[in-house]
Amino acid sequence: MITGKWLLGAVLCMVSSLVSAQRIVYSEPERDDTRRMNFDIIGKIDGNFLVYKNIRNNNFIILFNNDMQQVAKTDLDFLPNYDRMINVDFFAYNSFFYMIYQYQKHNIVYCSAVKLDGNGKKVSDIMEMDTTRIGFAANNKIYTVLSSEDKSRIIIFKINNRNRRLYSMTTMLYDNSLQLLKKSRLAIPMEDRDNYLNEFNLDNEGDLVFSKFLRSSNDNISQASFVIKPAMGDTLLVNNLDLGKTYLDEIRIKVDNFNKRYFLTSFYYKQRRGNIDGYYFYIWDKKIKGPFRQDTIIFSDDLKKEARGESSTKMAFNDYFIRNIIIKKDGGFLISSESYYTTSRYNSWNRWDYLYGSPFFSPWGYYYYSPYYNNLWWNSRYYNNSSNVRYHADNIAVLSFDSTGKLQWANVIGKSQYDDQSDDEISYQLMNTGDQLHFLFNDMERKTNLLNDFTISPEGQLNHNPTLKNLDRGYEFMPKYGKQVSARQAIIPCVHRNLICFAKIDYN
Repeated sequence: MITGKWLLGAVLCMVSSLVSAQRIVYSEPERDDTRRMNFDIIGKIDGNFLVYKNIRNNNFIILFNNDMQQVAKTDLDFLPNYDRMINVDFFAYNSFFYMIYQYQKHNIVYCSAVKLDGNGKKVSDIMEMDTTRIGFAANNKIYTVLSSEDKSRIIIFKINNRNRRLYSMTTMLYDNSLQLLKKSRLAIPMEDRDNYLNEFNLDNEGDLVFSKFLRSSNDNISQASFVIKPAMGDTLLVNNLDLGKTYLDEIRIKVDNFNKRYFLTSFYYKQRRGNIDGYYFYIWDKKIKGPFRQDTIIFSDDLKKEARGESSTKMAFNDYFIRNIIIKKDGGFLISSESYYTTSRYNSWNRWDYLYGSPFFSPWGYYYYSPYYNNLWWNSRYYNNSSNVRYHADNIAVLSFDSTGKLQWANVIGKSQYDDQSDDEISYQLMNTGDQLHFLFNDMERKTNLLNDFTISPEGQLNHNPTLKNLDRGYEFMPKYGKQVSARQAIIPCVHRNLICFAKIDYN
C-alpha cells in the first residue's frame, strides 16, 4: 500500500540532499528455506516483523526483531494439509492480523479466517466464512479477498461463470472485527462470450468497484464499463465508457478515498492492434455520481525516444505494463509503468497473444474464477520454467499529472534485466518514504546482481543513490516480492547460498 505525503498530495520535498539507506540487516536462513519455499511478508506488528512460511505441508509464522534475529516460530498446526490448501491472504493491523485461507476437502472448497496476535498465536476460533461445492480439484482460488485502504472493510467474493451469459456473484462485506455487514447475491449479464471482468477494488466505505470489458480473441478492448456494487446495496451500477474509436489495453483502477473518486487508466491505441499512443483516463466522482473527467494524453516523441530501449520510437511503449498508480490530495495522479516481456527461440512475443501469460494477471478458472492473484508467490514462484524462455524487465517510465490531467513531468529510469530461469529477481519494488519515491531493483555489476536505489522527488528530480550500506554481494534480492512495512522500512526477500532469507532496509 502506498502511504505518506505522496498520497496526501504534498508537493514539497523536505530533503534536498540524496538519501541513502541507513542500513540493511539480513535474517539467517534456516536449512529448509529453499527456493521452493512459499512465503508471504505479513508486516510489522508490535515492533516485530512477521513472515509466513510454507514448507512441505508445514505452515509457520516467523517473528524477527529489529535486527532481523528470529525470536519466535509458531507452528500453524490448525491448518489443513498443504495438498488441500489453495490460497492464503493476510491483513495486518497494529497489534494483530487476520489470516483468511481457502482449502478443498473432498468436493467442497472452504473459506475460513482466524485472528492471530503479534506473536503469531491464534487468539480466536476458526471462523468459517463460506463454502462452495465443486465437482473438480481446484487449482485456482475460488474466493477473492480484498481490504479497503484504511482496512476498516474486508470483502470476500466469488463469481460463478458456468453460465457464460449470466455470471452469479456472491459478496460478503465485513468490518475490521470480521462482523458480517452485508451479504449479496447478484447476477452479472455477460452479453458477449468475449466479455470479461477484472481489476476489483474496495473503497473505505465498502463499495466494490471493477471493470467489465469486451476483448475478442485477446485483441484490444473495444467496449468497456465501470461497475459499482454499493456496500449495502443489492444492485450493480454500470457506467459505460465512451471510447469512440479509441482502443484500450488492460484497464487499471485506483480508489481515491480522499477525494471520493475512482480513477481508471489504460494504455490506449488509435487503431486496432496498433502501437501504444498514450494513456486513457476516466475519473468517476462519488459526490456527483457521475464521470468527472474522461481524456487521453499522447506520449511525446521525446518521451518515446527515452523510454524505447531497443524498440523503435513508434513501438516504444508496446512492451510496457502499468505497475503503480498514486493519487494526490489535489486530485492529481502519478503513473509508473515498466517494460516487461519474454523472448524465445521458437516464438515472437506480443502483448495480445500473451504467449506466457500476462505478467500481472492470472488465467481464468473453470466454473469459478478469481480475477487475479493477490499473492504473487502462491503455487507460481517456482524454478520450473522452460529454459527456452528468457524473461525481461527493462525501463521504468514515471509520469506525473495535475488534477486537470495535464502532464507536469516525466522521467524514465533506465534498466535492462533478464533471467533464463524465472522472473524472481527482475522488475522492481516501489517504496514511498514521504519525501521521495524509491525504485529498488537489481542491476548487474561485474557479473553480480546488486540492489540499486533510484529516487524521484515530488518535483520530478531523478537521482541514482549511492550503493546501499551493508549491501553484501552474497545476497541475491527478489525486490518484486518485497513489502513496505512502515513509513521508512521495507522487507525484501533474498537468496543466500541457495536459501531464502529476508533483508530489512531502513531509511534515515
